[in-house]
Amino acid sequence: MTGMLAASVLADHADVTIVERDLLPDGPRPRKGLPQARHAHVLWSGGVKALDDLLPGIVGQLVDRGARMIPVMAGLVSKAPSGQWFRRFNHAGHLSLLCSRDLLDAVIRARVLKSHRITLRQETELLSLEGDAGRVTGVRIRSADVESALPADLVIDAGGRGSRAPAWLRDLGLPPVAERTVDAGFGYASRIYRAPGTAAEGFPIVNVQADPRRNPGRGGIIAPIEGGRWLVTLAGTRGGRPSADNDAFVPFALGLPHPVIGDLLAGAEPETDVVTTRSTANRRRYYEKAARWPDGFAVLGEAVGSYNPVYGHGLSAAAQSVVALRHILERQDLRAPGTARRIQKSAARPVENAWSLAVGQDVFYPGASDEPPTRLERALAAFVDRAVDTGSRNPRALRILLDVMSMEKPPARLLMPDMLALVCFGRKKPHLAGPPLTDREREAATA
Repeated sequence: MTGMLAASVLADHADVTIVERDLLPDGPRPRKGLPQARHAHVLWSGGVKALDDLLPGIVGQLVDRGARMIPVMAGLVSKAPSGQWFRRFNHAGHLSLLCSRDLLDAVIRARVLKSHRITLRQETELLSLEGDAGRVTGVRIRSADVESALPADLVIDAGGRGSRAPAWLRDLGLPPVAERTVDAGFGYASRIYRAPGTAAEGFPIVNVQADPRRNPGRGGIIAPIEGGRWLVTLAGTRGGRPSADNDAFVPFALGLPHPVIGDLLAGAEPETDVVTTRSTANRRRYYEKAARWPDGFAVLGEAVGSYNPVYGHGLSAAAQSVVALRHILERQDLRAPGTARRIQKSAARPVENAWSLAVGQDVFYPGASDEPPTRLERALAAFVDRAVDTGSRNPRALRILLDVMSMEKPPARLLMPDMLALVCFGRKKPHLAGPPLTDREREAATA
C-alpha cells in the first residue's frame, strides 16, 4: 500500500515507474508477497483521514465495495492489556475502516494505476541502487532473467519488512544505519467465518488484548469484513502460539484472558482453514538520524518501521508517511539537493509514533529485546497503564486516549495537563465486570 500511495503523490510531479516483484491480481485476491494480508487489519481514524486525503473519495469507494466504517467506541468491544473492559459510547468522533486486506489493496491499486503517468513493471526484482554515496541515480532491476538499469531522479523504497535498503546503502559506501528490534515472539492464526445468526450487519469489533505481564501473552480479535464475514485472528507469544490445526482454533480462543471470542464462534461456520504467521517483530531503522544520506533516495512505511500487527498501526503509519512525502514535494522540487533527506526526516514522525505505541507494550515480554526495558520505558509504561485504567472509567479520558491510539495525535498528548488531571484527580466509574455486548448483539450471534 505504501508504494501505491507514494506513486499517486509522485505522479503529480513526474513520471513514475513501480517495480513490483509479484504478479499482482486483477481483483481482491491474495498475492504471494503479502502473506500478512490473511490476518485482521484495522485502519484507525488517523489512517482513514490520511488515505482519503491522498485519494479523495477512496474511503467511499471501499464502503461501496463492502468495507465497514465503524465508530469507536460505539462499535468496539475491547479488553485492555491490563484487563479492563472499555465502555462504549456514541460521541468519541473516531472511526475505523474494516475490510479484508485483499479488498483494500485492490481498490487502491485500481485507483492509482488509472494515472497515465504511472507505469507498473510486474515480476521484476530490484537488485541494487545505481549511483554513489552522494546521489542515487536509479536502480538495477532484473526481469525474465535480464538485468538492466532504470534511471530515476528519485527512488522510493516501499519494500516493507523485506526491504534491503541497509545492504543497498552499504554497497554505496555509506555507514550502517542504527536499528532496534523488539520481538515479543507473537505467532498469529486466522480464519474467516460466516457471521452467525443475524450478526452479519452492524456487529462490533471484539478485541481481547494480550497482557505483557502474563507469559505467554494471548489475545484475539473478531473483525467484521465485507460479505457478511468475520475475519478472526488469534495471537500468542513464545510457548503459547496458536497452531494451524482447525480443531484447535476455537479452544484456543476460549483460553484467552476472556472467552468471549470463543463463545461467539460457537455458532459461526468457518469458510476457510486456519493460516498462520510468525514474522511479527517490531523493527525500527533510524534512517532520519544517518550522518550521511544520498540525494535521490528515500525509504517509507514499514521499510522504516515494522510493527507487531496486533496494534493495527502499520497501515495508518504508512499512509501518514506518504502524506509527509506530499507535503515536502509541495514545497520543493524532488530533484533539489536535500529533498530526499527532508522526506526521510518528515516521514519518520508517524513511524516513530506507531513504534512508541507498539514497543511500549512488547518490550516487557520475556526475550523481546537484547536490552531490558529502560527506566524511562518502565515509567512511561506505568503511566500508560494508569491512563488506560482511567480511560476505561472516564469517557473524557478515553477520548484523549483514542486520539493517540487512533494515530490522530502523538503519544505526548497523554502528558498534556488535561489528561494528567483526569488520571490523577478525575472522577472514575467502577470497572465493567465483562464485555459490554448488548443483549441484541448476543441474540444476533446466536439466532
